[in-house]
Amino acid sequence: MMSTSAPTAGYAVSVDEYVRFRRDGFLIVRGLVAPEEIGELLDHIAEAGLDDRLRIHMLHRRLAIHERYLLHPRVLDVVQALVGPDVLALQTMLFVKGPGGSGQGYHQDSFHIITQPDTLIGAWIALDRADEKNGCLHVTAGSQHEPIYPDVDETTGHGGDLLLVDIPSIAGADDPDESRNGLAAVAAKYPGREAAAVVDPGDVVFFGGHVLHRSHANRSPTRFRRSFVSHYCNARSYVPWDDEPLGEGEMGNARHILARGETHLPHARRRFSPAPA
Repeated sequence: MMSTSAPTAGYAVSVDEYVRFRRDGFLIVRGLVAPEEIGELLDHIAEAGLDDRLRIHMLHRRLAIHERYLLHPRVLDVVQALVGPDVLALQTMLFVKGPGGSGQGYHQDSFHIITQPDTLIGAWIALDRADEKNGCLHVTAGSQHEPIYPDVDETTGHGGDLLLVDIPSIAGADDPDESRNGLAAVAAKYPGREAAAVVDPGDVVFFGGHVLHRSHANRSPTRFRRSFVSHYCNARSYVPWDDEPLGEGEMGNARHILARGETHLPHARRRFSPAPA
């Protein structure tokens, strides 16, 4: 059994924060990532010529800087307190939503990234101020209690709670057009509970895999809405998912990095940096 150690200093999650995460399905931690680190990521985007890309996946497997922020100690402190103590790091995404950039409709992350038992959590690091003008996240508080609604197209490999006798299948997850997005009817069960996650650079939004969330288009004529997003789960969950296809019945755990704690399941090692002592 391999293990990694948590750093002795970092961010301490409070009981109130833990309760708010369980109650609402999300938690905003202000100023978790330092200004100079945000500057480093923005410089990286500019230097790599990524300003014209809306969404880029899994660069932590190719670039040391992406692995480093996937494994950011203060982000892992929060993840470990909410879904740990054993943490598997699954995915990175870089969002670069420029002026006029499109939004993403209602979705549940566990529909896309399957963990069994489901312990998925996302961490959304704001690189710019994000508000309703430039397309911030909107999260429906309380919807984390919903099951994962399966896809009408059974060939997609998406997640879904198939043991519930009356659960409907849905089409159009992620579609910004509510008339085509089957999760809009689920969101309508929570009137007045959708919250705009207005954040400044360095703030981090943590959200569970079941909670409904979306973003609108960037209506600002000049401002970007950039973010670095990672996903994690408890390292003792079975993960039949990877961004690159898995074989029939193949476990994906061996492709993902053990970030904190220990596990009896396979896992990958850090590619660009040693595990903390």
